[in-house]
Amino acid sequence: MKAILLLVALVFTFAAQAQTAHSWKKLQLSTEFWSEGAHIGDFNKDGKMDVASGPYWYAGPDFKAKYEIYPATKRSKSTKNGQPVEFAGFKGALGSENDYSDNFISYTHDFNNDGWTDYLVNSFPGKETFWYENPQNKTGHWKRHVAADVTDNESPMFADITGDGKPELIFHTGGHLGYATPDPKAPTAKWTFHKISAKGPWQRFTHGIGIGDVNGDGKSDFLMKEGWWEQPASLTDTLEWIFHPTPFGAGGAQMYTYDVNADGRPDVITSLVAHGYGLAWFEQLAEKDEKGHPKFKQHTITGSKPEENKYGVKFSQIHAIDLVDMDGDGLKDIVTGKRFWAHGPTGDAEPNAAAVVYWFRLTRTAGKGVDWVPQRIDDDSGIGTQVLAADVNGDKLPDVIVGNKKGTFVHIHVLGKAD
Repeated sequence: MKAILLLVALVFTFAAQAQTAHSWKKLQLSTEFWSEGAHIGDFNKDGKMDVASGPYWYAGPDFKAKYEIYPATKRSKSTKNGQPVEFAGFKGALGSENDYSDNFISYTHDFNNDGWTDYLVNSFPGKETFWYENPQNKTGHWKRHVAADVTDNESPMFADITGDGKPELIFHTGGHLGYATPDPKAPTAKWTFHKISAKGPWQRFTHGIGIGDVNGDGKSDFLMKEGWWEQPASLTDTLEWIFHPTPFGAGGAQMYTYDVNADGRPDVITSLVAHGYGLAWFEQLAEKDEKGHPKFKQHTITGSKPEENKYGVKFSQIHAIDLVDMDGDGLKDIVTGKRFWAHGPTGDAEPNAAAVVYWFRLTRTAGKGVDWVPQRIDDDSGIGTQVLAADVNGDKLPDVIVGNKKGTFVHIHVLGKAD
């Protein structure tokens, strides 16, 4: 009877999904290149989500009014269609040359517990991470505080690795993996870095990093392309986490754990090469190697050839990933795309191909089978080193927020009836 009820539930679920069409309304907040990421928060406490990207925050719900968080003084000269051009911001799609901004990845959080949402900015790999204190609707620039002097890695994350309900900055510095925590009693002081590894080969431009519970013990582990570091039973600054070597690609973007095929074992999701091709999930197998480490099997979602994806989808430079339930079916989906001009119009693989944004809908089939069904969001915006899927307009549907060399975008998620 239970099997019959489950089958009926699945039939109704698939029928409902088949009748639902997901479409997207693209809002371009800016054409200027100020950042490789963007985030959201209610900065003015009007009950509407706003967008922060680079030195600006854009007031919701229409995002037409913008305000400076820190001075937006950068101007660039380039050429466009053979003619000289000058514009605000860094060199990107408004010209024909490449540049790098001073805002690589950003997050939002109330750091000083005053009830107002602040803004965290990783300026550039190997440089400082700042947080900007919300002035509580007062005019003028936000006060800047240094969180970390040197933040290495191209995808530092801001997430709760300790399990205390508060997010930490996940990165590496001086060759050590670890995380940084603020002092709630002195919120404007520099944060404390907690080493979790011996010194390794990691440097400022290392690609790929993440956290997640790999072994199912309820504690978040540390993920890199070389493998995962198991969180110990208790946390001390002198204790190294146990390293489990497992090759998770060559270094891509943010990394996540998720039980993709519902076999009770957490799997790993990441891109394989940030400036090349490859999106994959690594299935955790029941077997272990001779040293007792879990074994993983790679499953390619997209590769360098259309035939590597049964839907014919392929694109390069998957430099950012978010993992969110996009359609409300209880399963987490992958949100990603092509980073536009990571190294300019002549660098990397297919730099001038369509700057796509996709979500891949996770579908589980009989016998613990898995399919990732590609759903294109846009083909002329792309991603940066960050892509965010979050509800920005309060309709309980995840929207997609992007900052990159084409500007700042909000893709509004719209539901309708399928034809």
